[in-house]
Amino acid sequence: MRILLSNDDGVHSPGLRALYEGLEGLAELEVVAPDRDHSGASNALTLNRPLTVEFHTGGFRSVDGTPTDCVHLAVNGLFEQPFDRVVSGINTHANLGDDIIYSGTVAAATEGRHLGLPAIAVSLVNRGLGHYDTAARVVRRLLEQNSPLNLGPRCILNVNVPDVPWEELRGIRVTRLGHRDRAEGAVPMTCPRGKERYWIGAAGEGSDAGPGTDFHAVRENYVSVTPVQVDMTRHEVLDELRGWVGGMEGGFRR
Repeated sequence: MRILLSNDDGVHSPGLRALYEGLEGLAELEVVAPDRDHSGASNALTLNRPLTVEFHTGGFRSVDGTPTDCVHLAVNGLFEQPFDRVVSGINTHANLGDDIIYSGTVAAATEGRHLGLPAIAVSLVNRGLGHYDTAARVVRRLLEQNSPLNLGPRCILNVNVPDVPWEELRGIRVTRLGHRDRAEGAVPMTCPRGKERYWIGAAGEGSDAGPGTDFHAVRENYVSVTPVQVDMTRHEVLDELRGWVGGMEGGFRR
């Protein structure tokens, strides 16, 4: 088995190193990751310039682009041998609920899925303790499952692991995405040249965070595993929307 590892925190991230070390011996591993932190990059793909690939100790490769760029290049040009799956992470912070819309970690996994490969995005729900080894061990356990998991062509697994020692994990829960409250306001500051600048405000706390959600699982020291689909269509309102726009049909030529 050949596995492509990537992330959004950069090629020197401790989470990426822990993931690599945790999966050694299980499969043939290749690492292609951004040359710097690209948290919040979502699914951005660089189309306005060529990309540069650099080599690092241990065979790691970095790209001066986004997480999506890294996976796209790795699968579509950097290697002659194909991959069997993509694992993205270990992200330095949680990717719960609405976080996945912005997450470069999740984006790297979804790019792998777009290119036909099963994919997992894994994040540490960081409490400042840095138990990346726990998250890496969870990923290894998932990959060691004897029976193959077929989630379909548009689905990845979004995995969030509590920042605790392995012995303190209570198990694994299959969850749905929760939702966060509105983000805090932008934080103004003044740069040394006297111009006003702004930091994006912190993400809101979980508002839809009850039993069954990813927020609730990790709060109870369970690993959260959520199947995430790329199709963002809200299918249950299609009929209602058809009725709503139907009244406008008379204004168009047939």
